[in-house]
Amino acid sequence: MISPNDFRTGLTIEIDGQAYIVVEFQHVKPGKGAAFVRTKLKNLETGSITERTFNPKEKIGRAHVERRTTQFLYAADDSWNFMDSENYEQFSMTSDDLGDATKYLKENMELHLQVYKGKIIGVEMPITVELAVAETDPGIRGDTASGGSKPATMETGLVVQVPFFINAGDVLRIDTRDGSYIERV
Repeated sequence: MISPNDFRTGLTIEIDGQAYIVVEFQHVKPGKGAAFVRTKLKNLETGSITERTFNPKEKIGRAHVERRTTQFLYAADDSWNFMDSENYEQFSMTSDDLGDATKYLKENMELHLQVYKGKIIGVEMPITVELAVAETDPGIRGDTASGGSKPATMETGLVVQVPFFINAGDVLRIDTRDGSYIERV
């Protein structure tokens, strides 16, 4: 059991049998009255975000979310197939289960799954991935990095705005948090 005073961003807690992750927290001490902790919590099963206020004297249980290292094998129709790196068991997930992670998955890529009470509740992608440009307008001599941007379709189907000097076949580092171009590799 922990106190709301111990809340940190990324902490997983359990309220009424549901697992939540602390997205935001703020300790508030008004001029009059008792202090309290205002939080934004994300439900790990549904993905919904709720705001809740806690009394600092309350005790909240920790949710023990296990992280499993897995390897993405291949995609077929709406089935994304993975292998557990520890016991080599294979399992599949749907596009709905993975969400935006499908835009960044390449074969043999390692990622972490969040497991709560034996059920997969989330996917932790690496912060950056390296993807090859499948299609973009050709670069023209004299185009510079600061001159603007053009759309480029990556090997996974993701469309990213890139500088004019990027050509098809280039390998780029992409930020998985917002889908933005970082640099050419």
